[in-house]
Amino acid sequence: MIFYIGPVNLTNTDPSLRRAWHTLCRSEEVTATPRAFDLLGQRWVAYRTSAGAPLVFLDRCPHRFAPLSMGQCEGDALRCVYHGWVFDEDGRCVEIPALGDGATLPSRAQLSAPAGIYESHSMLFIAPEEPLTPRPRITAAEDESFLRGDLDVIETRASAALLADNFLDMAHFPFIHAGTFGADEAREVPHYSVTRDGYGFEATYEHDFAHREDPGVAAGIRPLVQRRRLTYRYVAPFHLELAIDFLDAGGTNVIGFFLTPIDDERVRIYSSLWRNDLEGSVERMREAIDFEVAVIEEDLALQSRMEVLSMPLDITTEVHTRADKTTVELRRVLADLVAAVN
Repeated sequence: MIFYIGPVNLTNTDPSLRRAWHTLCRSEEVTATPRAFDLLGQRWVAYRTSAGAPLVFLDRCPHRFAPLSMGQCEGDALRCVYHGWVFDEDGRCVEIPALGDGATLPSRAQLSAPAGIYESHSMLFIAPEEPLTPRPRITAAEDESFLRGDLDVIETRASAALLADNFLDMAHFPFIHAGTFGADEAREVPHYSVTRDGYGFEATYEHDFAHREDPGVAAGIRPLVQRRRLTYRYVAPFHLELAIDFLDAGGTNVIGFFLTPIDDERVRIYSSLWRNDLEGSVERMREAIDFEVAVIEEDLALQSRMEVLSMPLDITTEVHTRADKTTVELRRVLADLVAAVN
């Protein structure tokens, strides 16, 4: 692994981030109708072929830079709304109406595609340039025993790196989240370890908590205070997962947190839940989603008001403690990504 040297603050549009996989949108947002999505200061157009394969290109016709997302699909081809140029699945121009049939088409009439497109756990990812980071995945999404629930997409003023830091931070629970689950949390963060794996890591710890969701508590079957295991999984740059195993009541709650840096000041938040402890109840999943939305809103009340929207990658810039192992490792992973590119 290459280690970062030198003072750098990671912004939402740092060029190094182009060498990684990013969430572009949810799979269901990509249809046969072209649609625009912003990522890393660029706008992309996404649509599906007749076979259902996703296609992504820069949202810009090479002729007069008109937005292709205003065009329309004709079979597997995309026609620009401005002058009617048509592009095939490979982004190659196959028709220019103004030149008539049989005309020689300019070789430069080619759309710009990302280095990679990848679909997993109902999300569409792209790598603008050849990726150094691994493809993200959520194991629970492949297990039919889990019920999935999606939060509405949130767009906010924020730093994607600082939002990732916030998701991994355990010490803020009793304070920022006093209105949701934090009032039941101990202020002291227990000892835990972090296991690094390339451009990602995993951290696990167990603690007691008040399991207010457990129907067995109201039924008198189990006590309110129970044991749970929290496992954080991170893949650079902004793909995060928290698996909460309820050791007494049984079952698992997996929270997926996927961040899309739009530009230097805005981030789109995609979050989903996978639960196998709700007995297939759609109503209980809706309640779980509403609760998770309230948690995120508590975080954004602070994160959206941060004065500086960047993360220092030199770990000597800030003060850290043993409770910050995950967030320090986050900085090291991102610093390694920057160093590998530069």
